[in-house]
Amino acid sequence: MALPERESMDFDVVVVGAGPAGLSAAIRLKQRAAEIGEEISVVVVEKGSEVGAHILSGAVIDPIGLDALLPEWRTDPERPLKTAVERDEFMMLTKNSGITLPNLFFPKLMSNHGNFVGSLSNVCKYLGAQAEALGVEIYPGFPASEVLFDEAGAVVGIATGDLGIGKSGEPRDDYTRGMELRGKYTVFGEGARGNLTKGLIARYKLNAESDHFKYGLGVKELWQLAPNRFEPGLVRHTMGWPLPNKAGGGSWLYHFDDHLLSVGFVTHLNYENPTLSPFEEFQRFKTHPMIAETFEGAKRIGYGARAIMEGGWQSVPKLVFPGGCLVGCSAGFVNVPRIKGSHNAVLSGMQAADAIADALKAGRQGDELTAYDAGWRDSPIGQDLKPVRNVKPLWSKYGTLVGIGLGGIDMWATSILGTSPFGTLSHGKPDHACLKPLSEVTPITYPKPDGKLTFDRLSSVYLSNTNHEEDQPPHLQVRDMELQKHSEHDVFGGPSGRYCPAGVYEWVEDAAASDGVRYQINAQNCVHCKTCDIKDPNQNIDWVTPEGPGGPNYPNM
Repeated sequence: MALPERESMDFDVVVVGAGPAGLSAAIRLKQRAAEIGEEISVVVVEKGSEVGAHILSGAVIDPIGLDALLPEWRTDPERPLKTAVERDEFMMLTKNSGITLPNLFFPKLMSNHGNFVGSLSNVCKYLGAQAEALGVEIYPGFPASEVLFDEAGAVVGIATGDLGIGKSGEPRDDYTRGMELRGKYTVFGEGARGNLTKGLIARYKLNAESDHFKYGLGVKELWQLAPNRFEPGLVRHTMGWPLPNKAGGGSWLYHFDDHLLSVGFVTHLNYENPTLSPFEEFQRFKTHPMIAETFEGAKRIGYGARAIMEGGWQSVPKLVFPGGCLVGCSAGFVNVPRIKGSHNAVLSGMQAADAIADALKAGRQGDELTAYDAGWRDSPIGQDLKPVRNVKPLWSKYGTLVGIGLGGIDMWATSILGTSPFGTLSHGKPDHACLKPLSEVTPITYPKPDGKLTFDRLSSVYLSNTNHEEDQPPHLQVRDMELQKHSEHDVFGGPSGRYCPAGVYEWVEDAAASDGVRYQINAQNCVHCKTCDIKDPNQNIDWVTPEGPGGPNYPNM
């Protein structure tokens, strides 16, 4: 049947994603409008049910971005960050022991002095309130599902997804057509591996002169600690066990607010063994004798997971195209050694907003915001990313022990001499190309969860408050199911059942299936981490936005 025409609304600027980058862009646009005495209409669309619902991070936050955007935030009684870092520890773990490395081993850029511990979800809620107070329109629960183009190929806005379409692809009785939100410029702040961003990068060849993206998977839990185990402002990071030397990653444990512990584990997605499970590695990590004591008398109250951009300086693509730009994690502004990106997300949103405000003031629209793309490398964002650009490539090439040592030497040399002895290294293969066939590895066997310190996926997903409308087209799309069976299953042993932190993918024995197994996709469990879109060895799975406000609802994450 022919679908009805979409209704359309016009704005000066459309922002996709109510994360720190998108909201900062919206706020800065309104600030600039007040400065120049002109109205700038701004709308933000967000796929989560509310601002902050899909936001998850560690998070130790460098306040440089907030200080620039909202200079008075520190004195606001409603401020979202109230726990300053008081003690900073870094540990290298072996299976049964470990050592705490003196802070003097690390260059100044690695220090967390002056940073804050808190919930990035709550930071975004705070930014959302600030934006609305300035007149920004925010529409949560309306995922941007399509980019709109004019006849010349410039971006002119987005369309939100249709509601009320069944699994068959046919409209249900409650069908509602999506809206077109059109703008003179569109800002994309979808986070890591956004599906619209992925299409824009391909369409405009934005990565033609940059290295490919690299990713990690961060799996996080929120715990309420016993009073005798809580130390406000304690920030602890570890590397080493339980990951093998050639698989990069590490943990964080952050004490903040009212006896809360943010604990999580990042696994770099260039690992080789298809039987490795980032979720299970996180569960094993908590059993280490130097870590487990933290959880005595504690209660787990939250869970979530998301992909993290790890390419850094050399992987940032061209940020602009006719009618729009990329900001935040869509651009790849995470500093991997510092385990931080929200400060650069805020700064990138501000820089994009300044370029847009200048363009609108000059009467322009729909062109490339060249000032934004040309300026970020000499800005605080570039100054943050350039000195650490070789840590990730060295780690990937030489493993944790040697690679981190070389990365430390490189950071020291760069901070003292202003240049790197390695130049700028390439990242090597993309993450999906790193898996070895099952026949070439030793399978990893993980212990069963005890339900007290270690847990299974399904009980964890329950804590993420994840929900999707069941009668809707699949938002996890397998392009070629035969390829999935003969390669992902037969050659690689079904790694999707292990890398997914939400139990979405299963290879199930089924006598009725032609090969005796059936690929089952439990899309209801999806926490929108997008690891499947990244790590599938054949790039055969596409993550697209589900209907309406589907997905997790993260409190205090």
